[in-house]
This record gives sequence, structure tokens and C-alpha cells, in this order.
Amino acid sequence: MTSRNHRAEEGGTLSKATIALCLAIALLEGLDLQSAGVAGPRMAKEFHLAVAQMGWAFSAGAIGLLPGAALGGRLADRFGRKRVLMWSVALFGLFSLATTAVWNFESLLVARLFTGLGLGAAMPNLIALCSEAAGPQQRSTAVGAMYCGMPFGAAIAAVIGMFGAADASWRHVFYVGGLGPIIMVPLLGLFLHESQQFIATKAAKASAATKQGTPGVTEALWRHGRARTTIALWISYLGTLIVLYFLMNWLPSMVLARGLSRVQSNLVLMMFNIGGGVGAVAIATIMDRFGRRGTVVGMYVGIVAALVVLANAGGASSTAVGGLLCGFFIVGGQSVLYALAGHAYPTEVRGTGVGAAVAVGRLGSILGPLVAGQLFALGQSPSMLVGASIPLVAIAAVAALSVAGSFAQRRALGAQGA
Repeated sequence: MTSRNHRAEEGGTLSKATIALCLAIALLEGLDLQSAGVAGPRMAKEFHLAVAQMGWAFSAGAIGLLPGAALGGRLADRFGRKRVLMWSVALFGLFSLATTAVWNFESLLVARLFTGLGLGAAMPNLIALCSEAAGPQQRSTAVGAMYCGMPFGAAIAAVIGMFGAADASWRHVFYVGGLGPIIMVPLLGLFLHESQQFIATKAAKASAATKQGTPGVTEALWRHGRARTTIALWISYLGTLIVLYFLMNWLPSMVLARGLSRVQSNLVLMMFNIGGGVGAVAIATIMDRFGRRGTVVGMYVGIVAALVVLANAGGASSTAVGGLLCGFFIVGGQSVLYALAGHAYPTEVRGTGVGAAVAVGRLGSILGPLVAGQLFALGQSPSMLVGASIPLVAIAAVAALSVAGSFAQRRALGAQGA
């Protein structure tokens, strides 16, 4: 009994250490993803970039996220979550530093593209590690606790933007975003433990009479009754991330277009990210305690309400409240979608499944900033763009509700079989 308690206590300590280290990486990811939005107005001034070019600059990092997520998740199932995460962190740290040395529009695109590749590869591994470190009843909370680092890191980027000098200080945020990951790589090597579920699954396959390799992508995503869940996850990720990345990248410019100051725009951005950090933990915890369906419905109703508040805001205070509510429900809702993906796939294909969903969602992170940039260039108002996001949210809500419903059906079938 004593040894069992000791093992349970040791497992709990390892789980907390895993979530804490993944939280630190998510914090740095969030800082880097927000850095382009914070630095954007001053980069545009230094390199004489048009609004449409800034849309491409924002989307370049997101373009790298797509193949990065798919490749990072696939490699995680083959070589392990820890090893792939370390390489991913090193990659986005080095190219975040490289962003400080860009000299024109083209070099900026290249630096952001490779930064996005590393960022994209890291996320499926963070989700898989946290999902497998916690028990099934705490899985959403564990993923939410990790993911809250993303908006809090973005809030740090906003603070750096608020207190930086007027011109050359846009580089400072990329120095922080680059050095932090490079420092974290050896810490991950020393203190991060590989997923025990992954190790056990690999050992079971190795000892089986018919030794099989990692299941193929087709088997992982489309067979064993997973096709409907895969499609619904992809749609929910795509719709939600279009709205999320549109706000992450263009919120400072939207606030400035309403006649508010640079400091006020960064304050609104900071409120958006603080709301996201709180929402990531709060909504995921609610889902673990009260179930998936009700949580999904509530969070998407909250997203629509928050977008309406932001679209109709006028002064600094009302815009800050709108930003806070949007962060709470949109960023918090995205953490719930990540947790749903962690539940949807078994251990041997979790990296592939989560990575594919994240990769498809990254199309939204490309389209959101890019389409918004083109519409801004045509003279569309910020309020119109925010309002136009609501139909996308409705489509994503239906898809996410379908995923939540599939879990309930699976449990019912399991109970009948018993």
C-alpha cells in the first residue's frame, strides 16, 4: 500500500512538472505569436509597408504553423513528444531572434515563416504531453492550464509594446521571444519526462507477436469510426481560429483606427489576452466538471455576445471590456477544442490526430489576418469585420457540438456493450 501511494505521489509530481514546463513553452509561444501584432505598426513605418503587405507579414508566421503542426504531430507519434518538442522550441527561438535582423519585406516574410514552422510543431506535442500526463477526468483542465500560457504570453508582448520606445523598440519583443525558448531547450532536456502513456504503448507494440509500426495517417484519422469526429474537429478549429487570429493580429490597428492612442490599443490587447488566460482554465475546468455539450454551447453563445460588445464599443473603456470578453470566450474556447482533440484520439495516434486538426485550424490563422488586411485596405470598418465573424462562429459551434455529442454516443454504446 505504501509503495502504491509512493508511485501515485511520484506520478502526480511528474504530471505537475510536465504541465508546468509545457505552460512555460506555451507562454513563449503566445508571446511570439502576438509579437507581430504588437510590432506591426512600427515595422510598417520602418519598412514603408502598405496595409495589404502587413496582412502578408502577419500571415507568414501562420503559413508556417500549418505544415509545422502536421509534421510535429506525426513525428511525435514516431519519435516521442519530448524530442520533437525540444527541436520545435529551438527552431522558433532561433528564427524569432532572426526577425530582429530583417532588412526588408521579403526577409521579414522568411523569418516569420520559419518561426511559424517551429511554433506549429510545438503545439501538438504540448497538447499530447498534457493530455497524457493527466487522468481522463482532468484532461481538459490540464490542457487548459497549459494553454492559458498562450494568452498570458501575448499579454506580456502587449506590455512590452506599451512601455517600449516609439521607434526601434519593436525589436525588443522579438529578443525576448527568441532568447526565452533557447534558454528553455536545455531545461526541457533535463526536467521534462516523456509521456508514460506513449512509452507504454510503444513497449506493448514492441513486445507483440506481430510488430507493427506507427499507424498510417489514413488509419489514424479516418478509420475505426473517427472520420466524422475528424471532419467536425477540423471545421470547428478552422472557424474559431479565423476569428481568433484576426483579433490577435489586427486588434491594435482596429483600436488605433477608432482614434485611440497606441498605449490604449496595447491596453485593449492586454485585456484580450488576460481574458484569454483566465478563460482557458475556467472553461476547461467547467467542461471537466459539468460535461462537454453544455460547455460548448455556453462558450459559443459567449463568443457571439463578446463580438457584439466589441463591435459596438466606442471609447477606451468599452473597447477594453469587449476585448476582455472576446479573449475569455474565444481563447478559452480554443483551449476546449484542443482538449476535445486530446480526448478524440487514442495514445498511439494522438499526435497525428491533434496535429492534423491544429494544421487545418492554422488555415484559419492564415485567412483571418490576410482577409482582414485586404478588407481594411478597401476601407471596411472594424465594426463590420467583427460583425462578419459571427456566422463563422455559428458554423464552428455546430461542428464542436457534433464532436461533443460523439463522445456521449461512444459512452452509451460502451454501456450497452457492457
